[in-house]
Amino acid sequence: MAIFGLLMPVLLICSDIGQSCRSPDDFVGASSPGDIVIGGLFAIHGKMLHSEEKPLKPVIANCAGFEVQVFLQSLAMVHAIEIINNSTLLPGIKLGYEIYDTCAEVTRAMAAALRFLSKFNASKDLVELRCNYSDYMPRVKAVIGATYSEVSMSVARILNLQLIPQVSHASTAEILSDKVRFPSFLRTVPSDSYQTKAMAQLIHKSGWNWIGIIATDDDFGRLAVESFGLQAMANNVCIAFKEMLPAYLSDSTIHGKINQALEKIVKETRVNVIVVFLRQFHVIKLFRKAIERNINKTWIASDNWSAGVKISTIPNISRLGKVVGFTFKSGNMSSFHDFLSNLHSTPIGNNMFLREYTLLMSTCSHIKDQDLSKCISNYSLDTLMQNRTVTSSQQWREEFLIANIEPGFIHSTMLAVHAIAHAIRNRCQDRNCQDPYAFAPWELLEELKDITFTDNEREVYFDAHGDINTGYDVLVWKEIDGRMVITNMAEYDLEQDEFIFADEEDEIEFMNLKNVQSKCSKKCHPGQVKKVSASPHTCCYECISCPENYYTNRSDMDYCILCNNRTHWSPVNSSTCYKKMIQYLNWNDWFAVLLLVLSALGIVLICAILIIFTRNVDTPVVKASGGLTVCYVILLCHFLAFVSTGFFIGKPKPYTCKARQALFGISFALCISCILLKSLKILLAFSFDPKIQKILKCLYKPIPIASLCTGVQVLICVVWITVRSPFVEENSSIRRVIILECNEGSTVALGIMLGYIALLAFICFICAFKGRKLPENYNEAKFITFGMLIYFIAWIIFIPVYTTTFGKYLPAVEIIVILISNYGILSCTFFPKCYIILYKQEANTKSAFLKMLYNYSSKSAGNLSVNQSSLDSKSGTPPIPSANACRTKGDKNWLNGSCHFQASGYKEMRGDVPPKTSMGPAVPRRRLSSI
Repeated sequence: MAIFGLLMPVLLICSDIGQSCRSPDDFVGASSPGDIVIGGLFAIHGKMLHSEEKPLKPVIANCAGFEVQVFLQSLAMVHAIEIINNSTLLPGIKLGYEIYDTCAEVTRAMAAALRFLSKFNASKDLVELRCNYSDYMPRVKAVIGATYSEVSMSVARILNLQLIPQVSHASTAEILSDKVRFPSFLRTVPSDSYQTKAMAQLIHKSGWNWIGIIATDDDFGRLAVESFGLQAMANNVCIAFKEMLPAYLSDSTIHGKINQALEKIVKETRVNVIVVFLRQFHVIKLFRKAIERNINKTWIASDNWSAGVKISTIPNISRLGKVVGFTFKSGNMSSFHDFLSNLHSTPIGNNMFLREYTLLMSTCSHIKDQDLSKCISNYSLDTLMQNRTVTSSQQWREEFLIANIEPGFIHSTMLAVHAIAHAIRNRCQDRNCQDPYAFAPWELLEELKDITFTDNEREVYFDAHGDINTGYDVLVWKEIDGRMVITNMAEYDLEQDEFIFADEEDEIEFMNLKNVQSKCSKKCHPGQVKKVSASPHTCCYECISCPENYYTNRSDMDYCILCNNRTHWSPVNSSTCYKKMIQYLNWNDWFAVLLLVLSALGIVLICAILIIFTRNVDTPVVKASGGLTVCYVILLCHFLAFVSTGFFIGKPKPYTCKARQALFGISFALCISCILLKSLKILLAFSFDPKIQKILKCLYKPIPIASLCTGVQVLICVVWITVRSPFVEENSSIRRVIILECNEGSTVALGIMLGYIALLAFICFICAFKGRKLPENYNEAKFITFGMLIYFIAWIIFIPVYTTTFGKYLPAVEIIVILISNYGILSCTFFPKCYIILYKQEANTKSAFLKMLYNYSSKSAGNLSVNQSSLDSKSGTPPIPSANACRTKGDKNWLNGSCHFQASGYKEMRGDVPPKTSMGPAVPRRRLSSI
């Protein structure tokens, strides 16, 4: 294989003077020799010092802004390596380290990465360009870091060249889980996808949906905002604004961007929750200006700064509002505390970070602990040169270091060292690892992917994405005795996707976050639904009431739920459905009672009429009514019609639904049939037209007619009940109630039944109308006519009223029509006769009856003679004499107590009688007293 030698001098910075570095070793921040060397990348300083805005020469400048928290992370790496070297985990093998300061910038980290790739044990730092690096031995077997995701991405792409394992303790960007682009990258912290999911869950559970975001304008910030945006959308959380700050403090626009972000926060008055994905030095600058402007919000902190003691000690930090954050789960910190307590006895010759720290402590020795972080970050290496000889024992301030520990980062750093150590142990089981050439970095990478070890009695391993998902602790900042204290409030379980509380007090504190209002629109209460307004955000909406028969049972629902209209209902703006009341025309309903009273009154009248007619059976009025048999049948029909109204009242049952229409229809058809017979009989008795008499004689068959008319109605009802029988139905069309009613089964059948009765009534009406001018005192024809008119009017009105009426009083409509029809025919048929029987007894005698008949017959015969004379004058036919034969009982025409009339025969009228005969044959005689 062709091998190309490429000599690449690495640019260095000397950390003990303010000039460019003179040798590669001066570039190393801390180092310790060993059989196997592990590299480290930590942002010990927060920014690089550039002499001009745009560099003119390829010189890496010095750094400023000493970060105590990151410095502690580098010490955690040193401490973990010392623990392993002093344990039996790697017997006979010593781990060494080389730790570099990235100054939070990619450029410096790339320089350190190039040195990691340089060939092991070479006289000069050089990186060989090869086609295959399988047997290539770089200076380090693995790298821990970097602190920030953007730096880790750049370093990972270089380390991928030789597949050197990179285990980060703090880089959380979701993109780093992509093993296609970053195959050698692993981390001991969860991906940002979990953090953003946890943040969105917290915001959702707290009832917030209108929030702002401030993030760094780099790969980490943009990816975090993108991931959070997806999680927020899934939890119905809207982002009111996004403000991006420059990633580096050396950027000249950073102050303007911070002011712009604060202006946005002030402008958006409804936004009271701000999610912050920034580095600690960004947050310090942001918060100091926010305190000056008296901005009070709830801040959601990312893992970068949620446990930052340097931030929590900013003067008047409590004026900013509440801070709730997420940090990595930590372990037992006691051994690290002991390490820091004995730090003054640690040699500092090979650790430039320790030397710088001691210089800073000496320079800021007059500063109190709460302002010490600010003092330290304000110095650069150039300004420390004159204080480099101070060696007071107070320069360590171990309590200050312990107070600035961020347990999550310390634990994840030590966890990364232990993961590499366990992978080395597995790789060195069958080889001598004191030999630096025993294995290549890519072999160690394979071991790292498969290792499983125990940490604090918990099994840990790298998943398929190269992540150790340890979970998060939820932190809340509290002011206690004038100091801001960072305390644990809950634990977020990644697998169960829920918050776990140590005690009830923590849970109450978590629930109290709901007291903060951060919504675009007011909360929609149960019974209301969200209507999206003109805003592009779904969280900005109007609350409108749910319409009738719809409801919402929770707040801020997007749609109204339809009630089961068959069984439930709801008014406008309802939060629940109410069960419909079952209603029907009950027996105790006042209207039903009234109708029943009217029906009972009708039955009483029928009984009274029955008694009256029975006691006066031999009087002319009763005889003229057709006799007791016909009267009893008619009265029975009226009785059944009144009784049928009771089937329309009460809870509908199958048998009542079937019986009520049939009972009324058959009884009323029989009633009309009997009245029709009476009409025909009257016409037959008083008609003097032979043709009409002949027709009436043929038609007048009382029993067959009544049987036929009633039988047709019976047949209609039987077919109806058999084919489409009425049944009980629950009518849910009314809003609040279920109407229990009888469905007639077939409206056509009901129409045929009622139409058939109407047809009989019409025939009866025509016949009665023909006889309306018959004798007044005993003439039923005009009363029958009037009774039929009442029937027609009632049922004509019934049709539109019945079709437009709904509810429990629908049966009452038919009851009323039945009562009107029944009362109308009953009164017209029997009341006049009862009146004569009771109050005009002088008119209810045989003599009075005969006198009335005589007067009517005389009048009728006279009219007939006049008509005949008119005919004779035209045709020469002799006139018919007047019918005056019954003047006295002695007359020959009074026979057997009855008067018989004679008139000229029709033959005589036609000229068929001999001319000598003055009187033709008599008109056929008829007993009028039997009418």
